[in-house]
Amino acid sequence: MKTAHDPRHLRRIKAVKALFSYTFHPEQETSSKLAQKVASQQDNIDQIITQCAPEWPLSQINRIDLSVLRLAIYEMLNKKDTPPKVIIDEAIEIGKRYGSQSSGSFINGVLASALKATNRDQDIDQSSNSEKLSDESTQDHDEPQS
Repeated sequence: MKTAHDPRHLRRIKAVKALFSYTFHPEQETSSKLAQKVASQQDNIDQIITQCAPEWPLSQINRIDLSVLRLAIYEMLNKKDTPPKVIIDEAIEIGKRYGSQSSGSFINGVLASALKATNRDQDIDQSSNSEKLSDESTQDHDEPQS
């Protein structure tokens, strides 16, 4: 179970802060390796954001929301071992903590669209199916035998 002191959660927060700073000072080097990796793929990531939020030009997206989206989409593209639900939940949580009142719902909407753009929507379907199978097998074992 994730806690506020989970190293992965703290790494994501550090990366979002570094990406946020990067939006103001792109020439400045960051100490976050994760943020450096995101920045190296920023053009590709920004294309996905533009595709998933066509009514929002990148220049009009709140910079903290943009930083959260960039990190989450980077993880969707490159961290195949991390379930998409975890990536989205973390992004929403960070957006709510550091962004505006509407950040959580905005980030959720963009990332829901990004699932298809990154081909991670199949991962959601597979995990849902395996959860259903797991639930069904648990139910079979819970019933008393006569």
